[in-house]
Amino acid sequence: MNWTEWFIFLLIIQVVHGLGTWKLYVKAGRQAWEAFVPVYNAVILMKVISRPWWWVVLLFLPIVNLIMIPAVWVETARTFGKDTKLDALICILSLGFYLYYLNYVADVQYIENRQLKPKTSAGEWVTSILFAIVAATIVHTYFFQPFVIPSSSLEKSLLVGDFLIVSKIHYGPRGPMTTVAAPMVHDTIPILKTKSYLFSDNYEKRNSSLLNKLQLPYFRLPGFEHVERNDIVVFNQPADTLLDMNQFKPDRNYYKPIDKKTNLVKRCVGVAGDTLEIKDGYVYIDGKKNKLPPRAHLQFSYEITFKRNLQPARIFSILKKYDITDGLGYGSNEGSYRIPAATDEAIARLKAHPEVAKITPIKRAKGETEDIFPRDPNYNWNVDNFGPIWIPKAGATVQLNTENIALYKRAISEYEGNKVVTRGNQIFINDEPATSYTFKQDYYWMMGDNRHNSIDSRFWGFVPYNHIFGKPVFIWMSIDGINDGIKNWSFRWDRIFTTVSGSGKRTSYLIPFLVVVLGITFFNRWRKKRKSQSK
Repeated sequence: MNWTEWFIFLLIIQVVHGLGTWKLYVKAGRQAWEAFVPVYNAVILMKVISRPWWWVVLLFLPIVNLIMIPAVWVETARTFGKDTKLDALICILSLGFYLYYLNYVADVQYIENRQLKPKTSAGEWVTSILFAIVAATIVHTYFFQPFVIPSSSLEKSLLVGDFLIVSKIHYGPRGPMTTVAAPMVHDTIPILKTKSYLFSDNYEKRNSSLLNKLQLPYFRLPGFEHVERNDIVVFNQPADTLLDMNQFKPDRNYYKPIDKKTNLVKRCVGVAGDTLEIKDGYVYIDGKKNKLPPRAHLQFSYEITFKRNLQPARIFSILKKYDITDGLGYGSNEGSYRIPAATDEAIARLKAHPEVAKITPIKRAKGETEDIFPRDPNYNWNVDNFGPIWIPKAGATVQLNTENIALYKRAISEYEGNKVVTRGNQIFINDEPATSYTFKQDYYWMMGDNRHNSIDSRFWGFVPYNHIFGKPVFIWMSIDGINDGIKNWSFRWDRIFTTVSGSGKRTSYLIPFLVVVLGITFFNRWRKKRKSQSK
């Protein structure tokens, strides 16, 4: 639904609320009309049920309100003497319409200055858990969210098994779009392995399904940074309209809402308005080679041949000495091996090893075609030689023709909600002939530093601004062997409590953090002891 439709929907909800509670408002000493005035009725209701005014804010926060609205139903029933477990259950299962029974049928009396504390320890425990979930959901949705690095696409900068804190306030918190979803989980409920949200995944019916009508329009609160070139960014994968993530070819029978698409972390190597080109694996922006920050290390694949046959253990020992740890495969020739990922610096040092005969980069030549974006015969691009391509910018206009429409069709149609059709030599946008298009939002080009082990913009194109999720700022835990079972885990102590970005050598703040925590703990104990002695 758009904002107008949501406004009408909320007005209807206000009428439903007023009709179901106006007599209860009167019994509480208020005026009947106060039950019908949007927002104001919620403020008055908080006074009636003896709850703080800021609960009103929680009632209007998406996802959080899924917990708070039922809580208000139950609290309203309790205010009028219906405080049994059965009353609470009926209230929730009837979606609040139990209040209609109390309003029109039941003979209830208003209990002023009622005891707010639950009567049992179990009730107190449930209340504490619910508000802990509410607090965690607010932080998780609007401020910071944990994220685990699942793949080696940013190896050397971020490692598999790094546990990150992702800031949503840097680029501005993005409001939830999927309104009916489980709190604090993404697209899947752990253990149950089921979809965590209500949404029709039928692509053809995505705009007509009643469930999908409950989607909120995109909005974002102001941030204090813009996405800059070479930032490491967490975002929702644009092409995640798939049942099988490994295909990276959209299945038009399946669809996900933006905020439930798979979270990915890559480096933004091109921002809106840039003209990007990849030459021999290196990115060029507006004709100049992109200079990466000090902690970034590009990696490529190589084929290595040794002067004599070596045992695998000896080969791994040699490679590890040069910080090449991404495994080993068989090369194209007998006796040669494939190094999946190594930095230029590591390869330069490895070449000097007395047992190494030859090292050859594994890169695709310019003009060699590969199944990547935009998947059009007019563009014989590959992962190592790509472009040039202009990255769309909000408010900028691109001239369209039958050759370049393949580059921008997905952005114009999928991300900006237009119907794009090509008939012969003519392009139609929303059934009107078009020779140009003005973009509504900024776009970005995301890539992994591990150039030959990263599915990124080279495969699915631009990342729209409304898919930007947040900025990783902190590594709070790092476990080597995270995917090899708990027996094989080992902590990378030098990475725990370190910043993601920054210049110079990585510094761990674990010890200062522990000192502060212990200091606060002992200070609080001392203060309580002193307070008890003074009584």
